[in-house]
Amino acid sequence: MSGPFARVILVAGPSGSGKSSLAARSGLPVLVLDDFYKDGDDPTLPLMAGGSAVDWDAPGSWNADAAVAAIAALCADGAAETPVYDLAASAATGRARLDLQGAPVFLAEGIFAAEIAERCRELGLLADALCLRGRPATTARRRFLRDLREGRKSVSFLLRRGWHLMRAERGIVARHIALGCHPCGHAEAERRITEAAAAPVPVVA
Repeated sequence: MSGPFARVILVAGPSGSGKSSLAARSGLPVLVLDDFYKDGDDPTLPLMAGGSAVDWDAPGSWNADAAVAAIAALCADGAAETPVYDLAASAATGRARLDLQGAPVFLAEGIFAAEIAERCRELGLLADALCLRGRPATTARRRFLRDLREGRKSVSFLLRRGWHLMRAERGIVARHIALGCHPCGHAEAERRITEAAAAPVPVVA
């Protein structure tokens, strides 16, 4: 039996750490893991402590099984159907087809990427797992401007979330490291991505 057609580089890191911009600069196919959020009416969504608002920064708000299945399909077949998620509407609004077009490596980026690092490693799908880290204040500013520009949620929600995430950022990075991601800045991440893309895909007999 042959090994995977391709392998995945997981790009984790706090919201606003620059995962999407790094992925865009790489020139590689990109699986957007935020598209695997659960719909806003899903009864299994976790709630914020002491309230009824959904905690969209908790791993339970995200469908890890579906994300791993899409990664496995991309690695095995070179293409997969994926959801298209509207963050402002808190719902999947359609489907899209991601085709690697022969690329031996692709990126999967999102704030929950670290949650599936070990599963991808055990399945023989992982080329690398990275966690982008930087200054919490810089991350918070980048995150707020992006979310405001894209109209992801209300301004009051974004301000509350931003303050919470800025205070929690070091702990978020530490968790991603514990889950198997290599912590790095953008320059090192780009170097590791280039090296992984140039490495041959191992073949399992």
